Amino acid sequence: ADGHGVKQDYIKANKYFQRACDLNEGQGCSNLGSLYADGHGVKQDYIKANKYFQKACNLNNGGGCSNLGFSYANGQGVWQDYIKANEYYQKACDLNNGQGCTNLGFSYANGQGVWQDYIKANEYYQKACNLNEGQGCSNLGFSYANGQGFKQNYIKAKEYYQKACDLNVGQGCANIGLSYANGQGVKQDYIKAKEYSLKACDLNNGQGCAVLGSLYLGGLGVKQDDKTAKKYFEKACDLKNQEGCNLYDELNSIGY
Repeated sequence: ADGHGVKQDYIKANKYFQRACDLNEGQGCSNLGSLYADGHGVKQDYIKANKYFQKACNLNNGGGCSNLGFSYANGQGVWQDYIKANEYYQKACDLNNGQGCTNLGFSYANGQGVWQDYIKANEYYQKACNLNEGQGCSNLGFSYANGQGFKQNYIKAKEYYQKACDLNVGQGCANIGLSYANGQGVKQDYIKAKEYSLKACDLNNGQGCAVLGSLYLGGLGVKQDDKTAKKYFEKACDLKNQEGCNLYDELNSIGY
């Protein structure tokens, strides 16, 4: 469905995933559910999506369990239920699905359906990161940077952000860019800040775009350029980054 080596065709993908699911191949059911959840090649239908996620999960496909948990956490096609969400995340994580571990960690970090517990959250983030699930690495870095469940440690934070960034998680790249811009756990380096922020922005991370815009606005590690700054602030704003919106409006108000 992601078009590797062939022209992307969700309708054909739907047909093949349906055939795989009918043969009790859990990944096929999970993929089919994702097409319905996203409305790719079919009319968006969360109830159908969840039916396929449930079948995938029953077939011990961790992705299906994680996706079903996400549906419960967000009230998509079911009544919102954090306790049920966490049950499915737990099964997914037990099946070594990194996304399930990350989502369960997020539940513990935010007290959703469980008592807030940063230590447990970090255990799940660590397992996710060990499974090369980049968001888990990024969240673990955030825990180190903010002293949540650990003693604050910017050097460790940067290590986990780096792994997340290497796994193409935009937030990990954005956090490293910010670390270099502010000299947290690393020597301040605006050129490196620009490099990581640009990668984050290319991965559609709003924070990365906003930091990149700020570097151009201030001429930090790059040639000062208000128009380029405005372009990145606009993209940050389109990606729902409030700082980007504020700075874009500010440049607009003075005629740039």
